Amino acid sequence: MAIPTRTGIANLPLHYGKAPPWLFSRMVKLAREITLAIITDFGPEEMLRRLSHPYWFQAFGCILGFDWHSSGVTTTLCGALKEALKGMERDLDLFVAGGKGKTSRQTPAEIEGWADLTSMNPVPLVYASRMSAKVDSSAVQDGYQLYHHTFLFTGKGSWAVIQQGMNEINRYARRYHWLGEAVTDFVNEPHSAVLSEARGQALNLVASESDPARTTITDIATGEKPENILAELKRLKTLTLPPRHQIVVNDLHPDSLSKIILSTYERQPQDFEQLLGLSGVGAKTIRALSLISELVYGVAPSYRDPARYSFAHGGKDGIPYPVDQKTYDQSIELLSRAINKTRLGLSEKRDALNRLNRVRIKD
Repeated sequence: MAIPTRTGIANLPLHYGKAPPWLFSRMVKLAREITLAIITDFGPEEMLRRLSHPYWFQAFGCILGFDWHSSGVTTTLCGALKEALKGMERDLDLFVAGGKGKTSRQTPAEIEGWADLTSMNPVPLVYASRMSAKVDSSAVQDGYQLYHHTFLFTGKGSWAVIQQGMNEINRYARRYHWLGEAVTDFVNEPHSAVLSEARGQALNLVASESDPARTTITDIATGEKPENILAELKRLKTLTLPPRHQIVVNDLHPDSLSKIILSTYERQPQDFEQLLGLSGVGAKTIRALSLISELVYGVAPSYRDPARYSFAHGGKDGIPYPVDQKTYDQSIELLSRAINKTRLGLSEKRDALNRLNRVRIKD
């Protein structure tokens, strides 16, 4: 199965609640068997590629019996997968860090914990985790607040990110997919996909057409004196922006931004990625600098919403049909048998090769 490396964004209606225990326990078991089957045949990197593809991820959630269009498929599937791999991570060379809410903030510590046990270098992985979250919360301002961040990686340094944000106004969630091998630049078209059922206008500073704006924003942050930037912001607050703009000046407070703008000027980041990565630089700082870039210097960023629509099938809510628990259990058993046979076959092949090698040595 060929999986495109370019990913995107998906919007899903917000559904509260969680999978019932009888379903979640089965999701864990089936997720384990499917993951074992893919890794056995294709390796852990292929599992990362598939999870980074939004339609495959959605179909995976449907196979496990969750709602086809619910925002909960993201958090529940990632949680089931993390639980499914417990105790098997080192054998499979696939590790899962992060999760929903407070758990997402433990991602760097979890990565470093696995690195200590496996002698891998955690620095680039922690950076990838942090920058993917920074991009989707500050460089892409689409009205969705991140609340879920799952980081998957291998001992060789391959990685994927699945994170989700919510919009309390339109009652939708948006899922962001990343695939490490496809990311050549964290701030230029880095997503493998962004999924959402609702689309609109967004400040998209990681669009390719935003490259001049990224350069201008960095120049403003490093070349303009902080007092000049703050003066421009105060002047802009009196202007009326076109209705197409997603960004709004009313919630910008120049006085509250003065400390971070001064700090940014003093640290002199070399490019937009370094600027975005600075501690304290968040959505409001980037939004303010973007406004100055466009309205003072005439360099506009992209307002193209990166989200694409996603369709799948399945469902615990009885759509298209209720989960058949008996059939679900049979599927787990059948897959488990198939995996065991595959393992047995591989074991027999290794034993045969070892015996052949011993014979050759004797000869």
